[in-house]
Amino acid sequence: MGVSLDTIDGGTSLRFDIQPTANPTQATVRAEKLANPGFGRVFTDHMAVVNFNQAKGWHGARVASRANFPLDPATAVLHYAQEIFEGLKAYKRDDGGVNLFRPDANARRFRNSAERMAMAPLPETVFIEAIEQLVRIDQDWIPGGEGSLYLRPFMIANEVFLGVKPSADYIFAVIASSVGSYFKGGPAPVSIWVSENYTRAAVGGTGAVKCGGNYAASLRAQAEAIDRGCDQVVFLDAVERRYVEELGGMNVFFVFDDGSLSTPPLGTILPGITRDSIITLARESGTSVREEPYTIDQWRTDAASGRLREAFACGTAAVISPIGKVCSAHGDFTINGGAAGSVAMGFRKKLVDIQYGRATDPHNWTRKVL
Repeated sequence: MGVSLDTIDGGTSLRFDIQPTANPTQATVRAEKLANPGFGRVFTDHMAVVNFNQAKGWHGARVASRANFPLDPATAVLHYAQEIFEGLKAYKRDDGGVNLFRPDANARRFRNSAERMAMAPLPETVFIEAIEQLVRIDQDWIPGGEGSLYLRPFMIANEVFLGVKPSADYIFAVIASSVGSYFKGGPAPVSIWVSENYTRAAVGGTGAVKCGGNYAASLRAQAEAIDRGCDQVVFLDAVERRYVEELGGMNVFFVFDDGSLSTPPLGTILPGITRDSIITLARESGTSVREEPYTIDQWRTDAASGRLREAFACGTAAVISPIGKVCSAHGDFTINGGAAGSVAMGFRKKLVDIQYGRATDPHNWTRKVL
């Protein structure tokens, strides 16, 4: 018999039924997996699931054994890509407790993504409760040190129907993956390829939505970057093909010789939670941060003149990744001699220390689960 838990949102009650797996992973096997988990390949024993249909609304909230979904070949997500997801982490504190970092921001963005994709919006409290219950039941899967538990909330359209319309049925689920430090031996500067043949998003599209289609559309350009010997791809705007937008899965910042920062404006790019956190930390320290267009030609010129001191990408998985080299069909250039800069590394340390509970958290970004 599972344990029922109530969560309230707008006066509506959902009961999470907690159903521990009958076949948990043995401690010795789990320890072996956690010794070197890598990223996104080691999964925990459980998952959280909530169902939706137009007649019942959100229902059937549960945490149960991680298992496959039975999908009819005509399931809507397989044909029309009504799908969204999020990514966040659970961090083990030095005292043995566990923190989440800004899950409320992920919940809001998930709801916004659902509305843009004509999907049923999930109550934010249900989103957070599902994550917390999964973390609690699978807390032994959180690695120590710089490791963490990567959490993947997602929603798919599961109505069995081939008409082109918003689905009447959805599955919301959260799975968890034990991950090690993203960088072995510390963050190393990455090289990026400027995509001139492909664009990521246009005004009025889904660039600000965390949906699978955006990432699928980036894969050809990312493959081109790898073929050119680069680590990542950076996209330009879809209209003039001049303005820097974002990497395949990360936002980008520029650091100038006057100490100021610049980052591309929102609209066609993902409103990254790490991006927002960096802007907040920078501004509270007195650093000027501009959210403004920046062209690839400006980037090249400023790097050559020394006006641009650093560039870095940011996101949940890597936190901050310094950019050392930019490659394109028009020639390559380096930034900061190809080395990691003190500004990028300073912001990375501040964020990581807050996430793991090693530093004060004046913004109440961390949420203690345990």
